[in-house]
Amino acid sequence: MKIELTAPSQKTLWAQVVKTGIIKSNLIPMLAGLMLALYTYQESFTENIGNILLALIGTAAIIAAAGSFNNLYDRDIDAVMNRTKSRPTVTGSIAIKKVLWAAILLLVIGLALLYVASPLTAFLGFLGVFFYVVPYTMWTKRRTIWNTEVGSISGAMPPLIGWAAVAPDIWHPACWALFLIMVIWQMPHFYAIAIRKQEDYTAANIPMLPVAKGAKRTYLQTNIYLVLLVISSLLFLPLSLGLTLVSLVMGLLWLGLSLFGSQKYGIKVWADKMFLFSLVHMVVIYSTVIIYASIGMILSGIY
Repeated sequence: MKIELTAPSQKTLWAQVVKTGIIKSNLIPMLAGLMLALYTYQESFTENIGNILLALIGTAAIIAAAGSFNNLYDRDIDAVMNRTKSRPTVTGSIAIKKVLWAAILLLVIGLALLYVASPLTAFLGFLGVFFYVVPYTMWTKRRTIWNTEVGSISGAMPPLIGWAAVAPDIWHPACWALFLIMVIWQMPHFYAIAIRKQEDYTAANIPMLPVAKGAKRTYLQTNIYLVLLVISSLLFLPLSLGLTLVSLVMGLLWLGLSLFGSQKYGIKVWADKMFLFSLVHMVVIYSTVIIYASIGMILSGIY
């Protein structure tokens, strides 16, 4: 019997170009920053619904733009990695010019929407795209083991963008707690990915930490960042004991998985479990912030 394979739809192809998975995951910390700002400054949710929608759509648009620019620039290395060689920018399923114009249009629309929310929001959005495309994608990704640290700056912008969309400034300690935790979180998360896909990165000659320095160094550096992540939980203490405890427990569980899991499992299985737990950690922490802020606003009579 002959099996006919259907080609991916245009919708599926464009989803790969703009990286919809990354968009969805980044909107959670963005909403956490936004909701916490509303609660902190006792701002009404309903009165800020316009800015909330602008922040959501604008953030999604600029993340999509950043992902598209990344796909355009990385076509050569994507072509030699198994997990990326089927991307439309590699196979030609979507014309390069179309992707470029789509990226530019998404960036302009996204920044315009964020600017309507507030000029500071647009500036932070621009910084996020800039750091992802230039210092990370075009510079450090192919040259240094510290590419993950550089990329983490752009990856941690969503909470700041959400905060700035509804708050008068971004200098509140709670805002920077969300940012710093997101920065630190990315290292053990991406180190786990680098181990899981080490063959791909080796083939593409990308100096991810496991490729350039080996599993032992990656394991050590992962645990250092996890200890910092546990300590960073204390940043929530002036705001809420409950948030502090949730963050502390999740950080300790992740550190425990790293320390004891490395003895129980092989390096690949350990990396798989570390990667999965990183997703759980991020969703739990930032969802807890959203729930905490929402309940606080309801109890305070802020709608």
